[in-house]
Amino acid sequence: MIVWITGASSGLGLHTARQLKLAGLTVVAGARSFEGREGEGEEGYRLPLDVKDEASMDRFVERALSLYGPPDALCCCAGVLTLGACEEYTRREFVDVLETNFLGEALMVSRALPLMRKAGRGKIALFTSINGLLGVPYQGAYTASKHAIEGYAECLRMETAPFGISVCVVEPGDHQSGSQKYRRHARTKDPESPYYADYQKAVSQIAHDEENGSDPDILGKRLARALQRKRLPARLIIGKADQHLAVLLHRLLPARLFSRLLSFYYMRHF
Repeated sequence: MIVWITGASSGLGLHTARQLKLAGLTVVAGARSFEGREGEGEEGYRLPLDVKDEASMDRFVERALSLYGPPDALCCCAGVLTLGACEEYTRREFVDVLETNFLGEALMVSRALPLMRKAGRGKIALFTSINGLLGVPYQGAYTASKHAIEGYAECLRMETAPFGISVCVVEPGDHQSGSQKYRRHARTKDPESPYYADYQKAVSQIAHDEENGSDPDILGKRLARALQRKRLPARLIIGKADQHLAVLLHRLLPARLFSRLLSFYYMRHF
């Protein structure tokens, strides 16, 4: 099986690429940092890829096709997180997160899909997050981008099913793989911000949860197993029990009560 994977140089993308290769899959690993470093690596065959640059996407596709032929699967893992208050994100910060996390996935899909339709089969795994199911304070732009992928994936799944293509949203909880390189801070980091005190509490809790999060290699192994099945599941929620519980409570509790509980967890006020 030939798998194209984006965001393969760090975080969950790196761990996923490694596990796919260890499972015996042929992995074409794309990332910006692979510029000038093309060749075989622990992640698979490295190719430069910037998911915010369509010309870079086209070069990746052309080179991957010349090396291995069309993909059997596409895994979109590239992502960036900018922490801040919803009010205080700049337009540029919103655009940067959405271009990377949402458009980067959608535009890679648009390049892989014609090849899969021609073959009459294919598998697409789109990385969202638990944040694609519920909001977390001071992750507004990131959460918006992940919700966008969730809705996009539902449409994509229905449209591509007649062509033998299955679509899965991978919804990780906190994992021990966060890269500070792709974690930015909006103006809320400024002590003059009216949100500053709560922001500091929330960021501290977020960092604690990631440091004590799940093993990212387990996620990679689960996705490797899923890709080797006849069809992908519609979704893979991968995280600790408390994160699964949060998703369940989000569905069951009144919205105001759930928001109050989450506010207490992240900012210590109810």
